[in-house]
Amino acid sequence: MATQRVLPQSKETLLQNYNKRLKDDIRSILDNFTEIIKTAKVEEETQVSRATQAEQDHYEMHVRAANIVRAGESLMKLVSDLKQFLILNDFPSVNEAISLRNQQLRTLQEECDKKLISLRDEIAIDLYELEEEYYSSSCGQWDGVELPLCEAFHRQDSWGSPEMTSDPSRANPEDSDNLGSQESMQRHLNSHGSSTSEQS
Repeated sequence: MATQRVLPQSKETLLQNYNKRLKDDIRSILDNFTEIIKTAKVEEETQVSRATQAEQDHYEMHVRAANIVRAGESLMKLVSDLKQFLILNDFPSVNEAISLRNQQLRTLQEECDKKLISLRDEIAIDLYELEEEYYSSSCGQWDGVELPLCEAFHRQDSWGSPEMTSDPSRANPEDSDNLGSQESMQRHLNSHGSSTSEQS
């Protein structure tokens, strides 16, 4: 069984005040309503005339009705004060709500982490398969040297571009050097063959 919390003296006094206000307002509503019912009763002849008695009863009903309204407004104010008291002083309930919210957020975080880890593993597997496919094909070979994926596709795109095919001045300098060396070697071989034929 849960033990009752011991409130400080100020809070205990405040709660007693709330309890007193509640009892006073309810008693006021009950007493005034009872007197209004009694006033509605038609009495026998008295020393005052019926018109004067009716006017007096009418005025008394208005006053007692106003008292009932005032007591009702006081009860509404009491409800507002009680809500404020609970919000400001009910720390166990506030801590419980905070703990519950933290638990929900932690559960959501764990689910997000699991999904992210699963997505990371799937991406890693796909990338591994793509790299295996790339390096096993001819696209990944360039003069016997394995090139990175981006460099190989960059050079492949440069081959097929219309600028490179239409404008020979934009050719690769390395290709121009290779062509020049091949031409010089061919001229050297031709000159060597002609000198041999002359000596014979």
